[in-house]
Amino acid sequence: MGWESSLPLLLFLSSFAPGLVIFFLEEEAHTTRTVLNLFGALLKLALLAIMVPGLLEGRVYETRLPLLPEIDLVLRADSLSVLFIVLSASLWLVTTIYAIGYLEYSPNRSRFFGFFSLCVSSTMGIALAGNPLTFLIFYEMLTICTYPLVVHRGTPQAMHGGRVYLAYTLSGGVVLLIGVIGLHVLAGPVEFVDGGALDAVGARSPEALRWLFPFFMVGFGVKAALVPLHGWLPRAMVAPAPVSALLHAVAVVKAGAFGIVRVVYDLYGVNLAHELGLIDPLLIAAAITIIVGSLFALNQDDLKKRLAYSTVSQVSYIILGAATFGLFGAIGGLLHLVHQGVMKITLFFCAGNFAETLGIHKVSEMDGVGRRMPLTMAAFTVAALGMIGVPPTAGFISKWFLGAGSLQAENGWALGVLLTSSLLNAAYFLPILYRGWFKPQQGAWPEEHLYGRMETHWMLLFPPAITGAFVLLLGVLANMPFGLLRWVEFLILLEYRL
Repeated sequence: MGWESSLPLLLFLSSFAPGLVIFFLEEEAHTTRTVLNLFGALLKLALLAIMVPGLLEGRVYETRLPLLPEIDLVLRADSLSVLFIVLSASLWLVTTIYAIGYLEYSPNRSRFFGFFSLCVSSTMGIALAGNPLTFLIFYEMLTICTYPLVVHRGTPQAMHGGRVYLAYTLSGGVVLLIGVIGLHVLAGPVEFVDGGALDAVGARSPEALRWLFPFFMVGFGVKAALVPLHGWLPRAMVAPAPVSALLHAVAVVKAGAFGIVRVVYDLYGVNLAHELGLIDPLLIAAAITIIVGSLFALNQDDLKKRLAYSTVSQVSYIILGAATFGLFGAIGGLLHLVHQGVMKITLFFCAGNFAETLGIHKVSEMDGVGRRMPLTMAAFTVAALGMIGVPPTAGFISKWFLGAGSLQAENGWALGVLLTSSLLNAAYFLPILYRGWFKPQQGAWPEEHLYGRMETHWMLLFPPAITGAFVLLLGVLANMPFGLLRWVEFLILLEYRL
């Protein structure tokens, strides 16, 4: 195996190997654990820096290992996978810094950070999976590795949330397994290919492909929190703030959405999916989820649950883009894959800061918090405005393309869904901003001198400050050469074979 062909495997191992070592560390080995975590995160980014120039030249990096007769375990870095990997690796680094500060005095840190690293490794495997079976293996590995993180606190509430999470995600995994087996029986060994791999099968067995498609959508729709498969997500909010951030921005829900994108673009292909009549039902499911998630968020006083239902809504923007038959909609969906991750992780970092520093868990407790924690509240404000779609934030850019895509595809009702959703986003985010900045403080909060001149521990403050700045930068610099928009445009042209 040459150096270049081993790069995808090294990307996976850069977090997997440190995670295995961390399990065997004593709880007091704080420095060693921190070094291993940061080393793995930085190594992953360094490997990406090596690969990106080659990808821009059209090169594909692939590791292929024998798995079953005629089926390999394939790790392939292509343009779509690297988009997800760059998001995951970058946010893993800032989440690692945040988690170290958040869990500094907590028990079972070695167990937590071990599974934390394996969770990110699973996400890398999902992003790099070159065929459906490889995707399924890492998809289920992600379920197993995130369960201990959800139940980390060990409280009855945490254990109940973990059981619900397992019930949903394992059931989704079984449905996905049926789809993968059915596809193998129908078409033999199939790999993900730009523009879709099933053209010949579609011409031969269109009805069979129509029957298989719902198995993939339900299997991935559980983790993507499509309504009515979303019930696990609010209950999983019993997890510590770094886990909530990871679940919503990088790992579980994004893995489900990414799986749907892979099936639509690289398995069926957009054109074949459209010809088979599979796009419209997916579009309707995404639209329902966008509205229902926002309506549920309106009624939540618990801050993390409000953010959780916001995720239910916002992740389906990605699916809406994948199901919009047109270039602009597809660009908007893939942009939102990144933009939603950066915005949502900022919101959960800030929610964790409010809880850890001031004991604030509910929206009704946030009066005047902006004067006590101005930097945290500023980052929260930028990310919330991005979720609403206020220019010049990242959220405005992806919503603009999604709206343009709806018009391009002559789906005016989908544009109405986007506008309604933005109004609902404003209805559940703006009251938080009003309370935080303009209402008088209620009760007494801990003195500021506990953290010197800073409003909270620097390891809790630095990550949302960085990701909040990127919410703005991704919007302001969207049209720059070699920016994210250019990368996504290039990728979509490949998928549509233009």
